[in-house]
Amino acid sequence: MSEISLDELGARLDELVVLDVRTRAEYAGTRGYPCDPRQGHIPGARHLAVDDLEGMTTDGIRELVGEPEGAEIVCYCHSGGRSGRAAEVLRAAGYAARNYRGSWHEWSRLAPG
Repeated sequence: MSEISLDELGARLDELVVLDVRTRAEYAGTRGYPCDPRQGHIPGARHLAVDDLEGMTTDGIRELVGEPEGAEIVCYCHSGGRSGRAAEVLRAAGYAARNYRGSWHEWSRLAPG
């Protein structure tokens, strides 16, 4: 599975399509896990729940994602499981999708900003 590190993601945040594949409430910061020091999402990330991707046709996925085939996409969730599934679905649809395994659990420990 193709993954991306915290360092690479942080350095390339402005040039990557970042998809938060958690629930809408997790993305909004109104629900989350008590082990995280804060709730919310990675700056610039778009929300697209993994449940909305699974079972869709390739054309449906491309329409939902709204990026050209081959676009470099990073998926994250809370701890890398849901985002791993989402990255697989996106790769099958022709995207250069990678999983940020550290996900929100790791990112939430960084200073906000």
